[in-house]
Amino acid sequence: MGIKAEVMMKALMKYEKGKHNFACRELPVPEPGKDDVLVKVAYGGICGTDIHIYHDTYPNEPPMVIGHEFSGTVVKLGENAGRFKAGDRVVAETNQYYCGVCELCKAGRFCLCNQRLALGQKTDGVFAEYAVIKESNLHVIGDHVSMKEAALAEPLSCVVHGVMERSNIEAGDIVLVTGPGPIGLLAVMTAAMQGAKVIVSGTSADADRLKLAEELGAFRTVNVMQEDLQAIVAEETGGKGVDVVLECSGVGAAISSGIDALKKLGIFTQIGLTGKSSQIETDKLCFKEIDYKGCLSKTNWSWNRTIRIINSGSLPLGKLISHEFSLDQWEEAMKHAEENIGNKVFFRIGGDA
Repeated sequence: MGIKAEVMMKALMKYEKGKHNFACRELPVPEPGKDDVLVKVAYGGICGTDIHIYHDTYPNEPPMVIGHEFSGTVVKLGENAGRFKAGDRVVAETNQYYCGVCELCKAGRFCLCNQRLALGQKTDGVFAEYAVIKESNLHVIGDHVSMKEAALAEPLSCVVHGVMERSNIEAGDIVLVTGPGPIGLLAVMTAAMQGAKVIVSGTSADADRLKLAEELGAFRTVNVMQEDLQAIVAEETGGKGVDVVLECSGVGAAISSGIDALKKLGIFTQIGLTGKSSQIETDKLCFKEIDYKGCLSKTNWSWNRTIRIINSGSLPLGKLISHEFSLDQWEEAMKHAEENIGNKVFFRIGGDA
């Protein structure tokens, strides 16, 4: 099975360095290399990284097609690509290239390789009708899973890494999630699935998202502009503080309040990127002997676990998706994502067909 007669495709790209410089253009349908697979893209999700690339505040190497969250269907295989077949429904990791020989790669931490080239950042991404993906990065999803929900696999894998690997959350833990954006809401679901009692904090602008957090498993939500977060944490923990903080907002005030809310010997996992320098009262880390952990991307383990979670249908992922746009509507889509209108913003590219 090959692609149809068309040789051109629609793609959203960053065409040169600098702020903005996005355009939806007609590009030739790419040919897969010998170790690659050509995928017809169904859906693509806008990530905070895409917004940073739009504003040129995150490393990027244009000209390139942007985007790294997606689902799609295999249509063509490279000569050495034999693990998949045309028609397979797939999602993919973002590591389009890594050295494979450094100590990080040998430990399976390809996302931390110094030579890593990521989809939609330093190589062509997936906000296009077709995308070339390294075969070793692909994962098959079940026929019963909607392509729309499957497109959340990549951000979910990041959260699974943060919640299960970096934070070691267990049943009975009391967890504070700061920032109820798409990543924060995925963290709520994943921590609750682990058996944790989850508190979620946000602002008045997050009113709808805080309500959704309750539907997704949060025990309690806190509007920090109207309620005293520290008093509520003290009430819920008997004055000890929460066991784990999952900081998903990337906002300095939330980082500071999260450290205050954490118990002695607690775990603080920074998932949200600030995009700028931020101040941390390091004395508090020392006095509480806090484990302050960074979380970037994911691992083989978290990807394998994520595919199992998605195939099981155990998380209501579809509730996170609030808006869909065509690639031609990219300006409106980016505005929604930038201004936190709704929840997760998607491009409907090929859809479920």
